Amino acid sequence: MNRTRLILLLVLVLLVAMFFVSGADDVLTLATLKAQQAQFQARFAAHPLAMAGGFFAIYVAMAALSLPGAVLLTLLAGALFGLGWGMLIVSFASSIGAALAFLVARWLARGAVERRFSRQLEWINRGIRREGAFYLFTLRLVPIFPFFIINLVMGLTRMRLVTFYWVSQLGMLPGTLLYVNAGRALGEVDSVGGILSPVVIASFVALGLFPLLARRGVDWLKRRRTARRFGKPRSFDYDVVVIGAGSAGLVASYIGSALRARVALVERERMGGECLNTGCVPSKALIHASRLAQQVREAPRLGIQTAAPRVDFAAVMAGVHRAVERVAPHDSAERYRSLGVEVVAGQAFLQTPWEVRVGERVLTTRHVIVATGARPRVPDLPGLDTIDYLTSDSLWWLERLPERLVILGGGPVGCELGQAFARLGSRVTLVQRGDQLLPREDRDVTEPLVARLEAEGVEVRLSTRALRVETRGREKWLVVERDAAEGPEAPDGRAPATTQRLAFSHLLLAVGREANVAGLGLETLGIGVGEAGTIEVDETLRSLHPNVWACGDVVGPHRFTHAGAHQAWHATVNALFGEFKRFAVDYRNLPMVTFTQPEVARVGLNERDAAARGIAVEVTRYDFAELDRAIAEDATEGFIKVLTVPGKDRILGVSLVGQAAGELLAEFTLAMTQGIGLDKLLGTIHAYPTYAEAAKASAGVWKNAHKPERVLGWLARYFAWRRRARRDETL
Repeated sequence: MNRTRLILLLVLVLLVAMFFVSGADDVLTLATLKAQQAQFQARFAAHPLAMAGGFFAIYVAMAALSLPGAVLLTLLAGALFGLGWGMLIVSFASSIGAALAFLVARWLARGAVERRFSRQLEWINRGIRREGAFYLFTLRLVPIFPFFIINLVMGLTRMRLVTFYWVSQLGMLPGTLLYVNAGRALGEVDSVGGILSPVVIASFVALGLFPLLARRGVDWLKRRRTARRFGKPRSFDYDVVVIGAGSAGLVASYIGSALRARVALVERERMGGECLNTGCVPSKALIHASRLAQQVREAPRLGIQTAAPRVDFAAVMAGVHRAVERVAPHDSAERYRSLGVEVVAGQAFLQTPWEVRVGERVLTTRHVIVATGARPRVPDLPGLDTIDYLTSDSLWWLERLPERLVILGGGPVGCELGQAFARLGSRVTLVQRGDQLLPREDRDVTEPLVARLEAEGVEVRLSTRALRVETRGREKWLVVERDAAEGPEAPDGRAPATTQRLAFSHLLLAVGREANVAGLGLETLGIGVGEAGTIEVDETLRSLHPNVWACGDVVGPHRFTHAGAHQAWHATVNALFGEFKRFAVDYRNLPMVTFTQPEVARVGLNERDAAARGIAVEVTRYDFAELDRAIAEDATEGFIKVLTVPGKDRILGVSLVGQAAGELLAEFTLAMTQGIGLDKLLGTIHAYPTYAEAAKASAGVWKNAHKPERVLGWLARYFAWRRRARRDETL
């Protein structure tokens, strides 16, 4: 910070300090106003310009310095000057003061803040890019955030000062009118009984209703602006057109039809989407087969002698396809037509916010829900185009077991499929760029999984980056570089990076997924796509256009089938009833499971998240080695870790690793959703011996750490006294 900026900052700090030290904040009260009202109004009558000018200057200074009390000053203006003069003074004083605060924030801090907090400012910059002045007008019209915060934050953006001023002047007018009128009404109150006068009551009712009415007004303006730009049809064929028949689209269609809305469901490929055809269903069938093979290998440990399993891979894959075929009727076009949904095959294109073209047919609809899902991401890796690589979409058509499988990516998909193929007989190498598998989980949670994978023959390579693919005839290699590690080999204490060639027969890409947004016409409608490649929506899943919604993998951030279903409920209900009430999506109690062995499961915060957010937590841990059922089944690896509010039993998050972790997670998810603490879990009867007892045992560990030691000390003395008293009676 240069000298001029430093001097200005010190002056501003000094002025703010003087405001509080002088007691000015105590003077600006309604009681002081009432005591001095008669004198002030007499002075105003004698010197109107001087008194109005003085008040104007004070208001500008308060707004420019972002001092508390703008609302009270607005009320005072109505009480002292009346509605007309009060509106005139406050309207211009507040806008000029806001502009000065805007300039101060921009000059003092914009450069530094943009460099350090660019991600935190992104949601504001995104709104400005999408809607410009209308975005600021919405913030001004709907007073969700204090105006002084808006002044300062907008100064950190790239918005022009002229735009900021005129939008502020216009956007604050309705709120200024309501507050000045409320102040005028209070200024006329002479007794306690006068507080209940119709004028005062009406003024404050208007204040309470203003945010709701303003939001409705903004929505109306958005709809009008969209209608003028694209031409809104006079009537509609459907209430909702859903694009995409994956898990999110199917749930949205089901809910819409259940509510007796007329729904059309457009799908260009296969009903059921990724979950049914290439994701959840086939992967879990493959994992089940691989677990059976592993159980056969481990049977001698329990005294059951058997030969090593012989895996018929073609038969295993046939079983996987049978599982898909058995589930398919649940997601079929026939079933949804029987529910009243019109299923349309083809590629959907949004001509306007109300018109969806499918081939030569145009569907007119009041609302559109985009649920087009995602596809496996293919990295920009040199040489990749020279081989037939696998993804989680294409591997299900393998006819032979991969002899040597290299998996790029150590997230849930890479870990699940890596373990499954290793158990079926492949030589598997798992390559992860980061320094741990499942990077969203706590490190101690992933350690038992890594130990099990390595024990089963999976080669786990962490901190390893893929450089390129090389081929020579029928031989193929993935060239990787392992990150430098601490060591004495280099002068700076770091060892040089090492490059290796990993031979493979098959390469599986498991490095994430990309939203399916191409070909929908989103760019024509101006619907934005964020840095993650997903459709930009608000907390209610509404896009730039009030009648276009999105849910599921095309939105993120959690790409699970149950997350898509959760979003689909919100998108559908908000679309059909958003004129009356919209619901924000809450992800706080979203469960997540990785179906390896041991399973890894979580709901809510983990220690990594809590530290990143600065949230204090208390950690309670219970090892499966203490659980009788786990001991009986020789499945003692893993633990439960519960995060609670320090000193309280309110659950903030639970991480599990071990046998049946995903099933155990349900009880904790229910407890968090319904506000049930560990005390009540401890008081719930659990069947013995079950894995579910681990939930109660975890609560017991927490309770034991919070024993009322003082009460227990009193009880010890009481029982000692009882023992002595009984002995005396005997004597």
